[in-house]
Amino acid sequence: MNLYSKGNTMPRATARHILVKTETEASQLKEQIEGGADFAELAKKHSSCPSSRNGGDLGSFGPGQMVAEFDQVVFSAPVNTVQGPVKTQFGLHLIEVTSRED
Repeated sequence: MNLYSKGNTMPRATARHILVKTETEASQLKEQIEGGADFAELAKKHSSCPSSRNGGDLGSFGPGQMVAEFDQVVFSAPVNTVQGPVKTQFGLHLIEVTSRED
């Protein structure tokens, strides 16, 4: 019997991210966001992920649908707080969980 077989639903999250190549760039963008810059606009301008055209929005997903390092942050970090930089095989991410249903 798995964790979800007793009527529990699988956790879901929605998140957005900015993917860059260097820690310096990630840190600079995070500072800008913390200073009031718009996350979506920075994602459109700086993120190398195709999601950049949607302001970094990745939509809704469950555990295991993203790489492990990304998943770990998305399913544990506070909602609406920018996390990172988070290193994955793709580069460095700034991640903001926009909603989560546990």
